[in-house]
Amino acid sequence: MASAVLLTVLPATSSMAEQTRVPVMSQADRAAVGDLPQAGQSKAQVRDKFGSPLEIEAPVGQPPITRWHYAEFIVYFEQGRVIHTVVKPR
Repeated sequence: MASAVLLTVLPATSSMAEQTRVPVMSQADRAAVGDLPQAGQSKAQVRDKFGSPLEIEAPVGQPPITRWHYAEFIVYFEQGRVIHTVVKPR
């Protein structure tokens, strides 16, 4: 009975997230690029080590995620810190 009440009290929610599927054989080789920005690094640390990005995309979503594009990779930031780096396919 308690679970039935709980189900009627709580609204049904769904989360939507953008997903990108990359076939395994087309994924970029991280080792071929060499050094990459690491999770937790600040924007200043990334800029000092890798230079200015070719493009900076405005923050999107909640929490805001910012993307910096470099020639060989894209860096994803949340609250000014690297959360992920993706190597571009060649």
